[in-house]
Amino acid sequence: MIYDGQSLQCKMLDNGIAEVIFDNKNESVNKFDNATLKEWNEVIGLLNETDGVRGAIATSPKSVFIVGADITEFLAMFAEPRDKMVSWCVEAGAIFSGFEDLPFPTVCAINGFALGGGFEMALTCDYRVAAATARVGLPETQLGLIPGFGGTIRLPRLIGSDNAIEWIAMAKPHKPEDALKVGAIDAVTAPEALRDVALQMVNDAAEGKLDWKARRAEKQGPMLLNKLEATMAFNTAKGVVGAKALPHYPAPMEAIRVIEATATLPQREALKEEHEGFTNVCQTSQASAMVQIFLNDQLLKKKAKIAAKTATKKVERAAVLGAGIMGGGIAYQSASKGIPVVMKDINNAALDLGMSEAIKILNKGVQLGKVTPEKMAKVVASITPTLEYSTVKDADLVVEAVVENPKVKDIVLQEVEGVIAEDAILTSNTSTISIDLLAKNLKRPELFCGMHFFNPVHKMPLVEVIRGEKTSDETVAATVAYATAMGKSAVVVKDCPGFYVNRVLFPYFRGFSQLLADGADFRQIDKVMAGFGWPMGPAYLLDVVGIDTAFHCTDVLAEGFPTRMGKMDEDAVEKLFKADKYGQKSGSGFYVYEKDKKGRPKKVVDESIFELIGAPSKELENDEIVERMMLPLIFEVVRCLEEGIVDTAAECDMALLYGLGFPPFRGGALKYADELGIKNVVAAAEKYAHLGEGYAVPELLKTMAAENKTFYTA
Repeated sequence: MIYDGQSLQCKMLDNGIAEVIFDNKNESVNKFDNATLKEWNEVIGLLNETDGVRGAIATSPKSVFIVGADITEFLAMFAEPRDKMVSWCVEAGAIFSGFEDLPFPTVCAINGFALGGGFEMALTCDYRVAAATARVGLPETQLGLIPGFGGTIRLPRLIGSDNAIEWIAMAKPHKPEDALKVGAIDAVTAPEALRDVALQMVNDAAEGKLDWKARRAEKQGPMLLNKLEATMAFNTAKGVVGAKALPHYPAPMEAIRVIEATATLPQREALKEEHEGFTNVCQTSQASAMVQIFLNDQLLKKKAKIAAKTATKKVERAAVLGAGIMGGGIAYQSASKGIPVVMKDINNAALDLGMSEAIKILNKGVQLGKVTPEKMAKVVASITPTLEYSTVKDADLVVEAVVENPKVKDIVLQEVEGVIAEDAILTSNTSTISIDLLAKNLKRPELFCGMHFFNPVHKMPLVEVIRGEKTSDETVAATVAYATAMGKSAVVVKDCPGFYVNRVLFPYFRGFSQLLADGADFRQIDKVMAGFGWPMGPAYLLDVVGIDTAFHCTDVLAEGFPTRMGKMDEDAVEKLFKADKYGQKSGSGFYVYEKDKKGRPKKVVDESIFELIGAPSKELENDEIVERMMLPLIFEVVRCLEEGIVDTAAECDMALLYGLGFPPFRGGALKYADELGIKNVVAAAEKYAHLGEGYAVPELLKTMAAENKTFYTA
């Protein structure tokens, strides 16, 4: 052993081959943090000074190679002055170049994941061999960043600008066979043969059987593109990527700019441009928000792992009460993840609808090539439709998903509790009804909680797990573990009117109703809020949710928070409800819905709607619309955090992202408040104090403003 550090080791093998081993002794995975970079630099120095080295391989004994940079450590640096950030990029980049410049051939043996900085390390090697189970890629744009360790320079020179732009802009991991086809790696092998193949390859290079110097020169020279090819390639890429990324996601376009600007430059000059480009994006609000999302998601995953370890009840068989679209979606989600499920209803028509929903989702997967016919058959066979309670008796967990009526739910929950095992968990997929209310007539309330799925179930990542007053910790842990096993992200919330997501959404809808009452045009509001980054504006969203659903939810929230969410006079939503205009489901709401060429709902405006809800009488400034829509939502989120309805700011924001489609580039309501500045948020509310308690600043926010605090710290 010629080097033995905390993150790296290096030893000499037979025939003058050095093995550089990435093996962080303190972590389960390898990451590039400052300590690892420092040790790698020391290893490079030793290899340059050691006589008789004929070649080197880079390996890892862990189940993954290197997952990427340690974003938690680098996040604080993004707030540094620009010149300091560029200097850091130069210093880090020099280490990567130092390994690439070693005076002998190098081969990287990629096992597991080599992503971001991990794959950029592999790109510094002359050759790359991957295990068949490996995954490689540059996912930095998912964090609002671009590759900063040479990825935008080395990858295009290996696989061409078109492929490199696709890899970087799409930010997806790639299978070894796909990477081999484009030239990102040089060989694929069985995991157990990986190290031997890498050793054979480096020996072949050292003996001159492979022209490693030509391969290295290919990465270090300008790209081989003529002017016409370059113009066509980059203009096409800008058009395609820009249409999806701009204006809210600047990183993919910055990556294209760097690749284009450096196409004719030698590597050393090109890397300088990458350092500038990385700094351009790492100091944007989008990067700050998207990195925070990554960290928040890591917290959810950590809590889910803890739940899985602590749960005393493992869910191996599940049941859904109530078929239909929602029940069918839940049944599909469970069965598709390998957990058999019984779907119970009181009539065959509902069961047929539930099964058809599951089959429809699977058919689409088959059409897209994401699901094999064999997988489809297996999933369908894992769903047992039934009219009998007796079929439910062996379920470890039951999801009640019947009509949103407390009396009906109460009857169904008591019935099923009498059938299932005494240690089985009972949950309700309710969006508004109090868990404590539903638990009142249950014999085992400690084994009961809410499990609120969002529609469509197979697409929406969030499940709200609602803890009642008597719900046990074990029940919560087992339910979170089941939601995770279903492929969902669970956020635990305490019981309150509307729980968390609906509770904070309805002040947003109320802000919309107040704007309409003041003479605003719903078309302008929708346009402005879509421009803000929401998947759809509030009028369109209400139509999709269902005007009737929203109206009934308003009843619950008005009762729970009468001074803040009490019913409004002349409310447009109520007028639509009373006119039987329920939105998409009835064919008309704020918009009228027609079918497009593919049979999908297409919204159009029927001017007669204004005879019902009132004609717009003024056009507001866009900033006022955003403030009046967003402030009530932000304030309600803060109240939920203040009251302990949700444990952390991270979970508050992730629930909005995964349950409502909150704009990812803004990071969530609390991250957005941080970005605006807490003092500025408090000051903005003063302009709208006359609109009622929904615009009243929570005490927590006042305190934070006075003490210059934020919800997140670097």
